[in-house]
Amino acid sequence: MIVANHTSMTDIMLMLAIVRNPFVFVGKKELSKIPLFGFFYKRTCILVDRNSSKSKNEVFKRAQDRLNQGLSICIFPEGGVPDDESILLDEFKDGAFRLAIEHQIPIVPIVFADNKERFSYTFLSGSPGKMRVRILPFVETSGLTSENRKALRDEVRQLIYKGLLQFKKEKNKE
Repeated sequence: MIVANHTSMTDIMLMLAIVRNPFVFVGKKELSKIPLFGFFYKRTCILVDRNSSKSKNEVFKRAQDRLNQGLSICIFPEGGVPDDESILLDEFKDGAFRLAIEHQIPIVPIVFADNKERFSYTFLSGSPGKMRVRILPFVETSGLTSENRKALRDEVRQLIYKGLLQFKKEKNKE
């Protein structure tokens, strides 16, 4: 299970460049309406309609099928890019952690540091420069049960948050 903070559209492209094993994104259905991008997006992702609990259950089943086929799943547990650009890391939703525990698979936390500055959702606000990424050590789920889901979610969020703070420190030293 691959989880990362979500700051920009470049997160998706960068994820495709850095993860070597086959994986499938879980992503919001509305993005499938973007011309050209949407054509490929809906053919390579498990789409979720965040306004439908039925859709969320179907997504969970499709993700389980993909895991059973040997594919990894990539979820941005913030559920999207925060509207407020001052938010360093939004709250995490439970889906990725529920799947990881049910399948007893490790979580691979990934930290994207500069994508928001390079290609922001605010029109014409990006700038050229490095996009730093850090793949953190796996977080094991062996032996965990659904009762551990919130603690696991909070642990992974804290790891990514600390990774973001570390990147900020490093940037300030430059």
